[in-house]
Amino acid sequence: MSWLSRFLRSTIGQKIVMAASGLMLVGFVLAHMVGNLQIFIGADALNTYAAMMQGNQGPLWVARLGLLGAIGAHIWSAVKLTIAAKGARPVAYKKRSWFDERYAVRTMRVGGMIVGAFIVFHLLHFTVGYFEGGFQHCADINGVFTCFAYQNVIGGFANPLVGVFYIVAQVFLGLHLTHGVWSMTRTLGFGNPRFDLIARKVAMVVGLIITIGNCSIPVAVMAGYLN
Repeated sequence: MSWLSRFLRSTIGQKIVMAASGLMLVGFVLAHMVGNLQIFIGADALNTYAAMMQGNQGPLWVARLGLLGAIGAHIWSAVKLTIAAKGARPVAYKKRSWFDERYAVRTMRVGGMIVGAFIVFHLLHFTVGYFEGGFQHCADINGVFTCFAYQNVIGGFANPLVGVFYIVAQVFLGLHLTHGVWSMTRTLGFGNPRFDLIARKVAMVVGLIITIGNCSIPVAVMAGYLN
């Protein structure tokens, strides 16, 4: 058995895979949010950003494949660790903190499924252009590659059901990231009580920033601020 196989079969190795893949996903979510928030600058800013991304398919597919790899590794490690935890402790400890086993069970698993459904819908909505409300996704106009991300966002979130689904998904994403970021700090060796309070605060700030930032877009559209 190779060292890599032994590493991946061990609980420590699986936790490191989860932490590393989680770190990649947190970085992507933050970068994605910053890009999307350009909608508040105006249509030209968001559409130019979308055209830049869609117009560079080589680097974009490298990023997509890396993201898919990180998601796959994250799900794999989560399943393996969940199975190991159930085998080691059939009856969960009775804890009441947001950062304990009860919090993890109630938000990480259900939240993970909701976030997964959101990712599929999000790709169909803004990448494939399946729910665009009549707008083209990207097109060559007079020799200029143009995307209509702003119009698609407005058209999509004009439907309250779509907007509410996005908001619910972002709340669960924020909860998922809050526990995930805290858990990641422990895996990386910051489980000392001296650092735990700081780690919890950082995790909550990250979760709140992403939740508020992502929710602000559908809320602004449905409130009529963006049109």
